Amino acid sequence: MKILISADMEGATGVTWPADVLPGTPQWERCRSMFTSDVDAAVRGFFAAGADEVLINEAHWTMRNLLLEKLDERVEMLTGKHKSLSMVEGAQRADVDGIAYIGYHTGAGTEGVLAHTYLANTLTGVWADGVRASEGYLNTLVVAELGVPVILVTGDDRTIEDAKGYAPEAEGVAVKDYVSRYAAICRTPTRTAADIESAAQRAAPLAVRHTPQSPEPHTIEIEFDAEHLVGAATVVPGVEPAGERRVAFTSPSAYEAIRAFKAVTTVVSSAVEEQYG
Repeated sequence: MKILISADMEGATGVTWPADVLPGTPQWERCRSMFTSDVDAAVRGFFAAGADEVLINEAHWTMRNLLLEKLDERVEMLTGKHKSLSMVEGAQRADVDGIAYIGYHTGAGTEGVLAHTYLANTLTGVWADGVRASEGYLNTLVVAELGVPVILVTGDDRTIEDAKGYAPEAEGVAVKDYVSRYAAICRTPTRTAADIESAAQRAAPLAVRHTPQSPEPHTIEIEFDAEHLVGAATVVPGVEPAGERRVAFTSPSAYEAIRAFKAVTTVVSSAVEEQYG
């Protein structure tokens, strides 16, 4: 049994504020240990339940946040940027049986601690085939196409509710309860680590790789907070205006859709000015 962990930070224990997840800030340094604790708890749970291998893919910002030296010695970690499948890099490997989303969050324009989709701001909504889509939803389209089931999700309580829409069989652990985008009722790391470890043990039997799905088209629609970003986004081939502050594109597979989405967000982020967006 080989488990892949996609590790994001906004949904980690104790995280409620932008500085908690911005590399280089004192708060980020403090929260890295709690983020690492969440991930390591999942690792211990999976190994306790019989996993042979666990691979962590760092999925937050610079993708250099976890404290490798604090993790279980049996684990391996993929760290750094510019990966083909970004947040779910590694799922394309034929030996991965299941994936866990640790530290995830809700999508742009919805309730949730530090809610966003790929970009911290700028995007006010993302829809996949007409369904409002968080990062978890988008990533699940990709791993489902590869035959890899989502078996565990951790984050705030709104994230666990969101996950029921794209991974209804997965175990879920709420490490904090949403109050506002920048406030939450938080559990202590000791408590959340125990909860995550237990959930990972329960989730491990769900790690049974399925037959990969036949690729099918997906239409992605993106709404921005400023009209000029429509012009920036449509530089990407296949991306067209789709209404006020919106663009849309259709890709032949989830793999191509997530790569096109990443291209759009990269281009758009370069068109955002510091003060006026």
